[in-house]
Amino acid sequence: MAKDFSTRAENYSKWYNDIVQRAELAENSAVRGCMVIKPYGYAIWENMQAALDKMFKDTGHSNAYFPLFIPKSFFSKEADHVEGFAKECAIVTHYRLKNDPEGKGVVVDEDAKLEEELIIRPTSETIIWDTYRNWIQSYRDLPILVNQWANVVRWEMRTRMFLRTAEFLWQEGHTAHATKQEALEETHQMLDVYADFAENHMAIPVLKGIKSENERFAGAVETFCIEALMQDGKALQAGTSHFLGQNFAKAFDVKFASKEGKLEYVWASSWGVSTRLVGALIMAHSDDNGLVLPPKLAPVQTVIVPIYKTEEQRRIVSEKAVEIKNRLEKLGVRVKFDDRDTHKPGWKFNEYEFKGVPVRIAIGPRDVENGTVEVARRDILKKEIIANDQLDQTVLSLLDDIQHTLFRRALAFREENTRTADSWEEFKQILDEKGGFILAHWDGTAETEQKIKDETKATIRCIPLDDDKESGKCVFTGKPSEKRVVFARAY
Repeated sequence: MAKDFSTRAENYSKWYNDIVQRAELAENSAVRGCMVIKPYGYAIWENMQAALDKMFKDTGHSNAYFPLFIPKSFFSKEADHVEGFAKECAIVTHYRLKNDPEGKGVVVDEDAKLEEELIIRPTSETIIWDTYRNWIQSYRDLPILVNQWANVVRWEMRTRMFLRTAEFLWQEGHTAHATKQEALEETHQMLDVYADFAENHMAIPVLKGIKSENERFAGAVETFCIEALMQDGKALQAGTSHFLGQNFAKAFDVKFASKEGKLEYVWASSWGVSTRLVGALIMAHSDDNGLVLPPKLAPVQTVIVPIYKTEEQRRIVSEKAVEIKNRLEKLGVRVKFDDRDTHKPGWKFNEYEFKGVPVRIAIGPRDVENGTVEVARRDILKKEIIANDQLDQTVLSLLDDIQHTLFRRALAFREENTRTADSWEEFKQILDEKGGFILAHWDGTAETEQKIKDETKATIRCIPLDDDKESGKCVFTGKPSEKRVVFARAY
């Protein structure tokens, strides 16, 4: 599996692409900029969906579905929103094909032009708030706490599987509230949900903060985010939660009668994460031997590989392997028994190591006779012989320990690669030589942020939510600053 496999040091980009393709997570499609998510990659996304969906429902949200197509006129109603997405929109202009009169396949029927063009959703605020106008009349109709699992399209010139594709999968929550305070509380609550998921399921530590005006979601009053650090020293935005104020309610005339009988505009939030989290998972944990997965999200948590030479040995070993599989499954472990006779055990070991399966159990005739098995853990590539009667607890303990080990390792990496810079020269030197998160002062202006980006390709990843204020001088202009913000180059 690892033949001709790039290392992180040799070529990080190729290393990432090699893992995506050789671990059978995804592949490029016939449509430029779009990917095919293969079963193993989609299983990771399904595990993410299941965990997040439960967290959403535990906080009072319900799932719904809204149209893929959005009338073009809807985007004209919120100026900042349309400006933010105008260059990324895919547009449907006709509704029919016809046979080419010259016999060259099919062509667009020029007589079948739509009266109004349709936008393939880049995000759903506009279509949802047009719908909410019909759902909301009174304070009794609020709050609306809705989430949608869907696909979206945003044209991308430079794509990379999972991280940035023209079409991608995501969830988008859209909530409506009677008061500003309720909408803000929702925005913060969902940011906390995302941070909880990232740290306790993905085993990735994240920074919580507010986006600068330049990085804010188009149409939002404030955008809150979680930011993660990848092994190449670049940041990755892992989730966003937006306080939309009354912008979309005013754009689509969504009002409600308050308890006092006054007509007021509704307050809103929206929040989302996407399949780029699969990319984050790869880049945060994987190594030069392939994919490394946290047990909570691994499609297969434990694989059992039988070792035998004769048909009789195969029968004996398989019976014991099936018994172990059934025991572990009753404990809630996702187990695969690989009894294929088309591949040798060594090949299987390499395959599952490359695919990041957290725990591997090998069992042969002598193991059956001795009441033992060989257990290997993927994260540190360590194996040991375990008594069969201790296996159940060993596997459960291993899965828990691997989950926590991956988080501690990622946290230690982030701490080692978070640095402060007090001068422009120091800032540029850290970026070019070390990368990572840089804590530096900023004068608070969009102009300065843009100049820093133009010169270094680094952006403000977030303004930390903590209350640690440390007055200083902007690293670029020398003007006064109240606190440090987090800079990094990013995906």
